[in-house]
Amino acid sequence: MYSATFIFRKKQFDEEFHQLDQAIAEVARHSDGYLGEESWEDPATGRIANVYYWSSEVGLQALMRHPEHLRAKAAQGRWLDGYQVIVSQVLRTYGDGTLPHVVHNRPA
Repeated sequence: MYSATFIFRKKQFDEEFHQLDQAIAEVARHSDGYLGEESWEDPATGRIANVYYWSSEVGLQALMRHPEHLRAKAAQGRWLDGYQVIVSQVLRTYGDGTLPHVVHNRPA
């Protein structure tokens, strides 16, 4: 399994940002091997993290090459006050079973 974590601080979002963000989310959700996503916000730092999960690297790479994603990346300075992307191969996930997780809620 792979994850891509997009960490950023926001500036001012406009209508174009929201439309592009929705388009990219739809592309991700329909990409090969997509498993789910979750978001986190740290009020102390103003950072937001969106984490996407895939069963393989194929869907993640397809998203990164998609024209809408490339368009957003080129314009990110208008909407973001810095960003970082962390792509990881997930070795395992576990817990006590009381917290549902997007990866565990998908059909096998």
